[in-house]
Amino acid sequence: MNHLPIISVADLRSDDSAKRRYVADQLGRACREVGFFYVVDHGIREATIDTAFAEAKRFFGLPLEEKQKLSIKLSPHNRGYVAMSDERLNPKAGVDMKEAFNIGVDLPEDHPKVKSGEPFRGANFWPDLPNWKINTQAYFDACLDLGRLIHRGFSLDLGLPEIFFDPHLATPIATLRMLHYPASASEQARQDGGAGTHTDYGNLTLLATDTVAGLEVRNRQGDWIEAPHIPGAYVCNIGDCMMRWSNDTYVSTPHRVRPPQQERYSIAFFLEVDPNSVIDPRDIISSQSPKYEPVTCADYLASRLNATYEHRAVGQS
Repeated sequence: MNHLPIISVADLRSDDSAKRRYVADQLGRACREVGFFYVVDHGIREATIDTAFAEAKRFFGLPLEEKQKLSIKLSPHNRGYVAMSDERLNPKAGVDMKEAFNIGVDLPEDHPKVKSGEPFRGANFWPDLPNWKINTQAYFDACLDLGRLIHRGFSLDLGLPEIFFDPHLATPIATLRMLHYPASASEQARQDGGAGTHTDYGNLTLLATDTVAGLEVRNRQGDWIEAPHIPGAYVCNIGDCMMRWSNDTYVSTPHRVRPPQQERYSIAFFLEVDPNSVIDPRDIISSQSPKYEPVTCADYLASRLNATYEHRAVGQS
């Protein structure tokens, strides 16, 4: 395969079960064969997406000392600012030449889940920019709704009750990550990592991109194929947690971002399930011997993030 499938998910909202099944079949085929696909007709307004990109540019345009006040190093819950070169998505390669900002499900400090020390349950860091929180939260909520909808398609494809994932996505570990890649002037710099070769950790990623190329996906033949920007579309991919849960029925695919020749922005929405949800292949593929031991989503995600950040322990109070 040298291109990614494009799937309209509008009919997942249809009252016609045959139409929902048709979309589910398309999603399932993409998840089995390549692990990446584009989603169109998703229902998120263009203005909402444009505003999110404008807010990302506003934040990354702040002085470094202002951004560092919201450093992810100050959060045990994977929230806040990641400075340039602070991350290694591929530990065997060099540092990633990008900066990022993460927000998660927004719970107040006095929420019972926060007070009890539940992993990945902490307050977000918010920059002191007018309307920034409101606009970014609106985009987060829209992505979460879309992610829940796509999971209903997964349920249908896997032969599960359509609402199988609903209770696992009530208050999930969801991370909205704004990303900024500076322009790379030299050819040598572009051969190094913008974001190193990696697979995503959770269930599903929804990626909004600008018009600047960079994302590449490794197909089953081992070749790198470009995932170009398609106006109005999200690039979606399966993460390791979903591959594990489906007993390798769905595949998590390596991908990377090449440092661009011009400045590049993207916004990724990483959807994992509830921290206490148990990822057990026997719940989904009962006819096969499980390839993986049961593990909570929080424990699995923490183990992966701690390999990425050498300076801190993630998912601990």
